Amino acid sequence: MPCWYYDKKELRETPSILDGVTYDTERRYRKEGARFIMECGTKMGLGHNTMATGVVYFHRFYMFHSFKSFPRYVTACCCLFLAGKVEETPKKCRDIIKTARGILNDNYFYSFGDDPKEEVMTLERILLQTIKFDLQVEHPYTFLLKYAKCFKGDQPKLQKMVQMAWNFVNDSLSTVVCLQWEPEIIAVALIHLASKLSKFTVLDWLGRQPQHQRWWDMFVSNVTMEILEDICHQVLDLYQSTQKEGQEPNSPPQKPPSRADSPTTTTATVTTNAICPQPAAQPSGNGGLIGELNNIQSIKSLANAMPIAVVSIPPPSDGLPLPTPNAGGGGGVAPLPPPSNLNSNAANYHLYHAPPPPPPPVVPMPPYAANAWTQQPPPPTHYSTAAPPPPMPPNMGPGPPSGGPPGYYNAGRQQQQQQQQQQQQRYQ
Repeated sequence: MPCWYYDKKELRETPSILDGVTYDTERRYRKEGARFIMECGTKMGLGHNTMATGVVYFHRFYMFHSFKSFPRYVTACCCLFLAGKVEETPKKCRDIIKTARGILNDNYFYSFGDDPKEEVMTLERILLQTIKFDLQVEHPYTFLLKYAKCFKGDQPKLQKMVQMAWNFVNDSLSTVVCLQWEPEIIAVALIHLASKLSKFTVLDWLGRQPQHQRWWDMFVSNVTMEILEDICHQVLDLYQSTQKEGQEPNSPPQKPPSRADSPTTTTATVTTNAICPQPAAQPSGNGGLIGELNNIQSIKSLANAMPIAVVSIPPPSDGLPLPTPNAGGGGGVAPLPPPSNLNSNAANYHLYHAPPPPPPPVVPMPPYAANAWTQQPPPPTHYSTAAPPPPMPPNMGPGPPSGGPPGYYNAGRQQQQQQQQQQQQRYQ
């Protein structure tokens, strides 16, 4: 069973951050993807467990992949599609895409490509491999209701507090607390937050024991106030960051996963744009730069676990320098020297295939005789004479009264007749 809980250091070293995405931008992408799943699921009439499961898949997926390689809205549709099947509330892929088209504008729906269904269906295989087929997810909703049933006090205030805690659980899905703590601890922390804000103090509860100092000691152990306050602050920070969203520019349009940019490498490598230079990036309407088609990799090759098409070139044998950018500032790469100037092994490399294996060694074989194929072996001699017939059964007495020859089949009748004659003589 894989462990899906990370510390804060690991959350600051995600593939997206290592790929050049800032920490705040990555958190904003996670929040946008989670809210998109909730909005899409609500319009399709899905339950809260299905939507929460899809959000957890979404957060776990981007602990292994970058937002630059996989657009968040395509991944969100794929997570919701898989969560519907896991929670036994399935929805057709085309219905999810149709709902997403009604929510997203043209700028964001561009990431679905020419065939949105194919993009989502292909990404599902990558999602299953990424989450290691660990499909069952528990959520704080179940524990929230379980704990609230044990509280004693004013029922109207209790219901108000539970409703507020339920809303906090919904909003916590836009954060990464599901990647840090178990659902039981999250439920305790958000009930604690709701009780403080609604001014409902849990003084007594069912099953209270003398050793229980606080109400959550009966359900979870070794949970300190520092842990609960950390979860509460992450949820409260979510509301403060929402006020700043209107000041942030919109994200540039992302390419579909089948044409997404692969993560850049720091080693001296030659990729596909070294052979076919790409034009310079054009500024977008909001001032950002749309990344061009560098290090193209297919999503289907990722689904089949194929390596990225990047080939390392050994140093030249005659001291030629590595390719450098053009002086014109176009961002292209100077053409490679002819293969004769490179190492002999590197000259035979292909960008998309491994080098062919060496030919097998030639083993000398003894020559055949000139008439070896024309001579026929003599026929076997043990089949020349006919086999003798099998022996006949022995003669068991004279033949039948009709005058036939004596044989095996009338011997039993002869003995039966002799026994009858002896019995008649005894009674006479």
